Amino acid sequence: MRVLSLHVNGDRVELAAPDHWTLLEVLRYRLGLTGSKQGCDKGDCGACTVLVEGQPVLGCLTLAASCGEKPITTIEGLMPAHLAAGGTGPDPVQAAFDRCGALQCGFCQPGMILSARALLNRNAQPTRPEIRAALSGNLCRCTGYTQIVQAIELAIAESLGVEPCAPAWAPGTNPWKLAAPAEPGA
Repeated sequence: MRVLSLHVNGDRVELAAPDHWTLLEVLRYRLGLTGSKQGCDKGDCGACTVLVEGQPVLGCLTLAASCGEKPITTIEGLMPAHLAAGGTGPDPVQAAFDRCGALQCGFCQPGMILSARALLNRNAQPTRPEIRAALSGNLCRCTGYTQIVQAIELAIAESLGVEPCAPAWAPGTNPWKLAAPAEPGA
């Protein structure tokens, strides 16, 4: 056993855990933060994705002891962080996922949302290929990804104050570019 001092969702926590426990095990079984899912347990599915120092990491492959004082954000901490930063309601990515119906069973959703949030924190205007690349470590067996990408594009458009681009399946659309902002006075 080892006493760990972690910084999770803005709070400092001290807890005892076996040396070999992963960050996912500590989050779920010591702290009760079950939003991060235990999927494949070998780093293939991304269901366990959390943010460590703002970067997406696979909780099932990361030893909890290696996180030390690094800030860790789980899906449970996303809305409180948004509110603390002056926002209202859920994080815009969470809200967009809801409005676009970007889930079915919901198992992959926390990892997808956290991967998307990390992308938008480092690149406010990613292209569709960049969105897909950022999500490439997160598998979804239900949705086919279309509504997930659409939700992220909606969050981007709303943050920029522009109309979201048309869905990829709409005829005559350019699925690789966000719609341009409206001209003043138009």
